[in-house]
Amino acid sequence: MFLAIDAANTMIFIWFAVIIVAGVVEALTMDLSSVWFSVGAFFALIVSIFFPELIWLQVLIFIAFSVALLLVLRPIFKKYIKKNEIKTNADSLVGKIAVCIKPILDGERGEVKIEGKIWTAIANENIQLNEKVIVLAIKGVKLVVRKE
Repeated sequence: MFLAIDAANTMIFIWFAVIIVAGVVEALTMDLSSVWFSVGAFFALIVSIFFPELIWLQVLIFIAFSVALLLVLRPIFKKYIKKNEIKTNADSLVGKIAVCIKPILDGERGEVKIEGKIWTAIANENIQLNEKVIVLAIKGVKLVVRKE
């Protein structure tokens, strides 16, 4: 049996395709941009089922929902979804005092002990064994220090 394809049926397929494509793009990017077009296409799909001849209304619904959701909900969701961010307490070391356990020569690496942990450290000055230093910053996995 051959299915007759007219403009009404075509729009149902188009909206379904937009839902799938936007969903796949969102899954690949995880940017919270494309998902709203899937939702807009879903509402347009519903309208196309009940009002198949009103293509202009379907397009209007698609644009209105997609843009509104993108502008209103995306910023809210972005606040709560942080991607590729690993939280550590390392930043809390900045400003604290450490003790040099391996001398740090100007431009070379040494080691310091802070809060019971040993860190590689760098400085713009020579720091001798058992000298106290203050942590200025964290650069990669090294502490940037100076004499206290």
